[in-house]
Amino acid sequence: MTTPGSQKCATCGGLIGHGSRFCPRCGAPTPDDVVAEEILLPGSRRVRVSADSLSLRELLAIVESGVFYWRQRLAESEGVARTEAAAALQDLSRILDSLAQQLVAGRETVRITSRLPSMRNAQRACAICGRGNRSNAKFCIACGAALRPGNRATPPPPPEIRVTVAARSDVGMVRKINEDTYYSGEFTTVDGSIGTLLLVADGMGGHQSGEVASQLAAETVKMVLGQGLSQEVPSDDAGWHALLRHAVLTANERIYQQSRSQAGRSMGTTLTIALITERRAHIAHVGDSRAYLINAAGVGEEHGTWVQLTSDHSLVARLVDIGQLTPEQARIHPQRNMIYRSLGTDPNLEVDLFSQALALGDTLLLCSDGLDTHVEDAEIAQIVLEEVSEIRACEDLIALANQRGGKDNISVVIARIRA
Repeated sequence: MTTPGSQKCATCGGLIGHGSRFCPRCGAPTPDDVVAEEILLPGSRRVRVSADSLSLRELLAIVESGVFYWRQRLAESEGVARTEAAAALQDLSRILDSLAQQLVAGRETVRITSRLPSMRNAQRACAICGRGNRSNAKFCIACGAALRPGNRATPPPPPEIRVTVAARSDVGMVRKINEDTYYSGEFTTVDGSIGTLLLVADGMGGHQSGEVASQLAAETVKMVLGQGLSQEVPSDDAGWHALLRHAVLTANERIYQQSRSQAGRSMGTTLTIALITERRAHIAHVGDSRAYLINAAGVGEEHGTWVQLTSDHSLVARLVDIGQLTPEQARIHPQRNMIYRSLGTDPNLEVDLFSQALALGDTLLLCSDGLDTHVEDAEIAQIVLEEVSEIRACEDLIALANQRGGKDNISVVIARIRA
C-alpha cells in the first residue's frame, strides 16, 4: 500500500517518497509528473496547483477571487477595516500586473522557488551530496549516487523517552471571544501502550460560530481516535494516517452539517493534530495553524534548530512560494488570513498527512496563527530552547504576541521529548 504523497517507481516498483528525485531502491530517476491539489474558489470554481509549479492562469484566478472579496469589504466597511481593504486591493493590483506581464511574455507556469527546509536527515548520508537516506536505501533519493554499505553491527537499543506537555490559550488584545480550541493529553491503546495527543483548532465564522466549529472538531477527533485505538493499533505510518484522516473527515462532516442547519451562519476551523507514539509523531493538518519541530542539536539544513513541519493553506503562502511576496511581507499582508482549505466549508476535504521521527531533545510546538503573526519562527525556537519549563515557554510566547499587538486569539501547545 502506498502512503500519502508516495508513488511507485516505474522501473522496479519500489515506493518513492514525495520530493524524491531518484528511487532509493534502484536509482532510477522519478517521473516529472506531480500530484496536484485543488483549491476551491468563490462560485465553486476549482484550481489545480501542483507541488512544484503553478499555472499562471490559474494563479491569476486565485488573485482575482481575492480582488472580488476585498472589493466587497471596501464597499461594506468603514474606518480601519476600509483602509485595510484598500491596501489589500493595492497589493493585489501589483500582483495582477506582474502576472499579466509574465503571460504576455509567453510564460504559462512558474516553478516554486522556496520550499520548506528538509526534515532531520535519515541515517545514511550520501557521500556525494550529503543528503540523508533511509538505512536500507541503495541509491541516494536526491542525486541518485550509489550508497556504500553501512555498519551492519547491531545498534544499541535507544534510551527510554518520556513526553512532557503544556498548553495555553489567550483571547489576545483585540478579539472579544476566543475561537481557538486546544488539547494536550495522553491516550491509551487497546494493547495498553500510552501515547500523547496534541491538537490546535482555530475557528472562523463570527457570532461564536468559529468557537463552535473548533470545539466540535476537537471533540470529534478525540472521540474517533479513542474509538479506533480501543479496537486496533495501527502497525505502520499508513495505518496511523488512515486513522487520522478518518477522524478529520468525520469532524469536517459534522461541522459542515451543523453549518448548513444554521441558515446564514457559516462556520469553519483550521485543525492541526500530532499523535506521538513511541518515537514517531503522526501529523494531520488543514488550514494555517502550524506545527514546528525544534531541537538545539539541529533539525533542518536551512534554519538549524527549527523547521516548520506543516504548510499553510493560504493565498499568501502560495505567493511566497513563487516569489511574489517575501516571508516578511506575508507576515503583515492584509490577506494573510485568507485560507483555501478548512474544516466545515466544503463536504470534500484534502488532509495533509505525514509522520516525523523524534529524538531526545526534540520539541513539537503547535500553534494558531495568532502566534506566528507577531512572533517570527526563529524567535519561537529561541524562547522554546531557552525556557526549560514548557508551561513558561507557552506563557512567554503568548505574552510576546500580545505585547506586539495580539490581533488574534493565541494558542500554543508544546511537547518535549526527554530522557
